[in-house]
Amino acid sequence: MDIPEKLRDVLKKDGVVAIATVGEDGPHMVNTWNSYVRLTDDGRMLIPAGFMHRTEANIRFNPDVLITCGSSKVQGKIGPGTGFLIKGSAEFRESGADFDRMKATFGWMRAVVIVTIESATQTL
Repeated sequence: MDIPEKLRDVLKKDGVVAIATVGEDGPHMVNTWNSYVRLTDDGRMLIPAGFMHRTEANIRFNPDVLITCGSSKVQGKIGPGTGFLIKGSAEFRESGADFDRMKATFGWMRAVVIVTIESATQTL
């Protein structure tokens, strides 16, 4: 997927990312920071996971994720601030090139969440 430039701008600014998953026990959300997310040249999101154990279990049950992110520092559709709703599928990895790339920056992480983006819709 071709990642919108405005989404790239959002992830460079202060803000929070919410990741929603669904498991056997129902829905669950977890947060991380915009500044932790990396985008790959082929349109994936890489997110370091320190804990996120329930998120990992849910993704094993159902890999579909909804992610929101935003920043008040990026111009939106009608004023300051914008956000995105990202739909995709995710997996956790504890080794490999994506893991190594992220581990070099986030020494505390135990795994990397790799999100294949299906759509990224600007919401504000």
